[in-house]
Amino acid sequence: MDSSSMGMPMSDPNAWATAMTNLGMAPVGMAGQPLLSDFDPSLGMMTGIAPMNPMLPGLGVGPPPISQDLPVVKEIIHCKSCTLFPPNPNLPPPATRERPPGCKTVFVGGLPENATEQIIVEVFEQCGTISAIRKSKKNFCHIRFNEEHTVDKALFLSGYRIRLGSSTDKKDTGRLHVDYAQARDDLYEWECRQRMLAREERHRRRIEEDRLRPPSPPPIVHYSEHECSQLGEKIKDDSKFPEAVRVLLTWVERGEVNRRNANNFYSMIQSSNSHIRRLMNEKAAHEKEMEEAKEKLKNALAGILVQFEQIVSVFHAASKQKAWDHFSKAQRKNLDMWRKQAEEIRNIHNEELMGIRREEEMEMSDDDMEDEPESKDSDDSALAQVEALREENDSLRCQLDAYRNEVELLKQEQSKAQPPRSEEDTTRQQQLSFLQQALQGMQKQLLTLREDLKQREVELEKNTEEKQQLESQIQNLKERVQALPTTHTLPVSLSHSLTHTHTLTHTHAWWCVVNADASSDVIWSVSLCLLHTGIISTFLHVHPFGASIEYICSYLQRLDTKISTTEVETLLARLPCTFRQELTGVGASLEKRWKFCGFEGIKTA
Repeated sequence: MDSSSMGMPMSDPNAWATAMTNLGMAPVGMAGQPLLSDFDPSLGMMTGIAPMNPMLPGLGVGPPPISQDLPVVKEIIHCKSCTLFPPNPNLPPPATRERPPGCKTVFVGGLPENATEQIIVEVFEQCGTISAIRKSKKNFCHIRFNEEHTVDKALFLSGYRIRLGSSTDKKDTGRLHVDYAQARDDLYEWECRQRMLAREERHRRRIEEDRLRPPSPPPIVHYSEHECSQLGEKIKDDSKFPEAVRVLLTWVERGEVNRRNANNFYSMIQSSNSHIRRLMNEKAAHEKEMEEAKEKLKNALAGILVQFEQIVSVFHAASKQKAWDHFSKAQRKNLDMWRKQAEEIRNIHNEELMGIRREEEMEMSDDDMEDEPESKDSDDSALAQVEALREENDSLRCQLDAYRNEVELLKQEQSKAQPPRSEEDTTRQQQLSFLQQALQGMQKQLLTLREDLKQREVELEKNTEEKQQLESQIQNLKERVQALPTTHTLPVSLSHSLTHTHTLTHTHAWWCVVNADASSDVIWSVSLCLLHTGIISTFLHVHPFGASIEYICSYLQRLDTKISTTEVETLLARLPCTFRQELTGVGASLEKRWKFCGFEGIKTA
């Protein structure tokens, strides 16, 4: 074969090797000898030689997958009517906009002025099948492909310089700029595809839910005599009772009760009511089982606690001087660690057992509180205080028991084991002394609370007796008032002042008078006492700065000459909520004056 007929000279072995490598064959010379010794057929290329661009006609329809680690090498692309020259590799890559969803259309700018639609198809048809081209008169166009992945191959040509044929005219050259384009058709197809995927997902989820959904209950039949008789038998059966009651409830809610079948429904409802006793018995049985389980748990915890105490005693016995010296250092460390773990677990179980006992005591105290009858409104505050003291007494008793148990445990540990170090001994002594002091303080506090509780109970009994006495005295006074003659009339002005004062004075003042007069003989009658009180209230209300006892007595002696200053002063002193004595003046002009204070309670309220 003549070498002159070859397209490239044989003097350039690298070009020949490149062509052979891109064709997938080992590079060999005309005589059959290998041109390069480092050829790797698994890689499909030679080391140190850049591969040819697969965009050449007949070699491929698009660029191969580009590795992110290796730089992209762009070479000259020869087409039938034009040639594409790669951009400068030192320049930054061309900027692109954000890719729209479902993009199949690209914008191509920088076309030569003489570029035709046939040339554009010739260049970009290598990337993929073109569905439409919209060319503008201003050297740009829009190309729509059939597939989305072909858009990435078209963007590979961005930055290439295009030359039509071999002409160097400015109208036959240009620099391509390829970018994503947002088209309504692409967006519409993408939205349709997304809706289709959403429908498929909903359908798949609905099928999954239908598969996992429990079967629907059978429909409830309507009322009939036959169904009613069967339902009556089912209601009497304990195992079929829930289902039968559901059917009965549905019938009643549907409104299938009428005068003809009212007796049948009544009998079924009566049968349902008969199950209440059975349910109560079942509840009592379950409560009994729960109590037995609690008792069993408490006993088991007590047994476990005893075993923990024995294990801790074994560790303390091993800590004695006689046995401790025979163990190695590692063994002593393990024994000390095990002893601490056992003590922590024992304390946790002890707290749990004490909590169960405390809950039982609280339940017992709650039951005692429920059994007590409800007290009257006047005694509610005192009883609440007594109950609070009882609860505090119970909690202090539980704390006292816990401290006492800890003290006993510390004493037992001290008597059974003597630790080899003096620091532990001092710390335990300090703990023991602190616990003893706390125990003594709790005992003193408990005694004081008990004494306070007794005093409150005594006061409560006294208040109850005094209340009963006051009620009896009030009843006697009411009988005396009713027994008085009704012919006694008062002047109009005095009766008006009496009524006015009666509405202003408090109930507490009336009880003060009754309480004072009920303990001794009645000095005045009730009507005369109220008359004088009303007159004095009206008189002092007119004198806002007060009046002396002589002035008040002189005013009263105009109506009743038998009244004395001592009696008036005694009456005023018995009503502290209505009358108040104050000192006015300075030095020699110092005198005692009485003022009316019946309106002060109303203003402050």
